[in-house]
Amino acid sequence: MPDSCEGDRLNSTNQDWIARARELTPVLDAAAPRIEASQTLPPDVLDALHEAKLFRMLLPRSLGGAELELADFFQVILAIAEGDASTAWCVTQSSGCAMAAAYLDAAAAKEVFGDARAVVAWGFPQGAQCRAEPVKDGWRVNGTWGFGSGNRHAGWLGGHCQLAGGGERTMLFPRSSVAIQPGTWNVLGLRGTGSDTYSVTDLFVPAAHSLVVRATGRDQQQTGDAAPVAEPERREQGTLYRFAPISVYQCGFAAVGLGIARAMLNSFIALAKKKTPSGMSLALCDNPVIQSRVATAEARLASARTWLLQILRDMWANCAVTGKQSFEHRIQLRLASTYAIHEAREVAEAC
Repeated sequence: MPDSCEGDRLNSTNQDWIARARELTPVLDAAAPRIEASQTLPPDVLDALHEAKLFRMLLPRSLGGAELELADFFQVILAIAEGDASTAWCVTQSSGCAMAAAYLDAAAAKEVFGDARAVVAWGFPQGAQCRAEPVKDGWRVNGTWGFGSGNRHAGWLGGHCQLAGGGERTMLFPRSSVAIQPGTWNVLGLRGTGSDTYSVTDLFVPAAHSLVVRATGRDQQQTGDAAPVAEPERREQGTLYRFAPISVYQCGFAAVGLGIARAMLNSFIALAKKKTPSGMSLALCDNPVIQSRVATAEARLASARTWLLQILRDMWANCAVTGKQSFEHRIQLRLASTYAIHEAREVAEAC
């Protein structure tokens, strides 16, 4: 359990979490070139994130986490992304992975997530050979997973596996037990995520470190009239854990896009206030065409952000009453998240 000082940080109000992230925005903005060049989050950046407890936003309170509502999580990621996109992406990814804690028994959850600097990351299966076979007291796992964002500062990694007899489970294993394939990720602006490919061969995973399918969010593909997915292994009963990690990724990565666009627009506005194009008498900020385009960009960002926030709040309130995320809200969240990303792209293009 956290000490009293850490507990105070984790028990802060939702607005405190957002304000805390905004305090880091200029710090991350200054560190962004180093993050991109090093292709990972530097130690001082990680120290700041851990000090602010931003890797523990979606962990259960039983593990010293905050169990933030998704609307507040979205706003935290938005603030982080205004400083650095790779950092925001990594925090989003690890936050979705932290939802796995709700499915582990108390001892295993403490082993994986108990340390104050615990981070879990996972990627996507590469090919059809990510398999888990039952053995005594656990599983024998073989597979390769790609796009493991944040794995370079994670202590544990996960692998979504097909079972020999059908079905899926997610396996958690120490990063020290995997083979990393470096040099597989070189995406401009997101190099700092260190989204490596990793693999394991005949790795034994104890039964306590394996999760039910629900933790991978596969139930999101169900239709509106389908029976609810059984969750016999879910230990945590809070409203947050009625959602699957896919909901975290949808709103979180939309926040990354909106934060990037917000930072670009802020930078352009700052430039426009002091730049007069060659051969012209008006500063950019006094040009009516520029003013119109900036105003349109502001409206795009504000409308996309507000709509997504409203959906997150509505679906949380509904889930708190009904105990599940409705089919209609799943559709709305996917639509609003995708729309926000497209609007962010349009603003970036305009800038």
